[in-house]
Amino acid sequence: MNFEVKKQILEKIKEYDRIMIFRHIRNDGDCVGATKGLKRILQLSFPEKEIYLIDKDTAQYLEFMGPEDPEVPEELYKDALGIVVDTASEARISNKNYKLCKELIKIDHHIPLETYGDLQWVEEDRAAACEMIVDFYNTFKGELKIDSEAATHLYTGLVTDSGRFKYDGVSGDTLRNAAILLDVGVDTELLFARLYLEAFEYLKFKAYIYEKMQVTENGVAYIYVDKEMQEKFNLTLEQASACVGTLDSIRGCICWMVFIDNNDAEGTIRVRLRSRFVHINPIAEKYHGGGHACACGATVYSEEEMRSLLRDADALVKEYKDTHEDWL
Repeated sequence: MNFEVKKQILEKIKEYDRIMIFRHIRNDGDCVGATKGLKRILQLSFPEKEIYLIDKDTAQYLEFMGPEDPEVPEELYKDALGIVVDTASEARISNKNYKLCKELIKIDHHIPLETYGDLQWVEEDRAAACEMIVDFYNTFKGELKIDSEAATHLYTGLVTDSGRFKYDGVSGDTLRNAAILLDVGVDTELLFARLYLEAFEYLKFKAYIYEKMQVTENGVAYIYVDKEMQEKFNLTLEQASACVGTLDSIRGCICWMVFIDNNDAEGTIRVRLRSRFVHINPIAEKYHGGGHACACGATVYSEEEMRSLLRDADALVKEYKDTHEDWL
């Protein structure tokens, strides 16, 4: 799939002595795994090249994946190839020095919101950007090298973005690419312990969610994690955002979301939206966001706008239920 653009990307990588790798803000397992996995593959395959991954925006729960590279002078970007992974729009690129690179490549699996870069490889049907990086390696495995470190990074992103292979978008190719990584060597027991073991205090927070969550008339489950709730349970923004998964198994609720008070001067409220069957991304795009058809993010700027988003989501769910029978 997309062999020609992958070939062009490989040729560009060969052409440059220095490569800078970028990802999106508010990073997650997929963007961290894909960028770290790509970096490791390129280091193994082209040891003579300088490969940098510089990003100050880090997620606490992914610290086990290791640190980023230290800052370098801006001059080093100017004759480098930039590769942006897992990022639909330029505004979401974390390290703004991507603009200094001589050429830019975009590798992404989100619904495309805009075109940027000199080369674009976008496959929105892929379960994860990590799946694309594995596919890139496998396409050119006669020239590229991989090891268990790279495989573990990529498997981390693959399992987190696919919900451990249960989300819409998982295909036979997804599992075949996962098998490639397992054959290389991934300690899945250790990895899953790092990813999914939870502190006792966080489990008490999840119990609190079940007490306080609400459901709209037509089946949108939601919770507002305001500043007081974050302080009560000593939550990071990452932990507050992650609780969206707590609402994913309610019969009759085919859309669920969490609103998180960002505690900033602008009064922004981060929104994590998820759904099954119905595509929720049009709602996210209306409210300053985007992402995948059934997993996306948005931002609202008041509780009134939050209620407006809920009304729109509730109407979307009602329309779907009125016209379909394949929902539970």
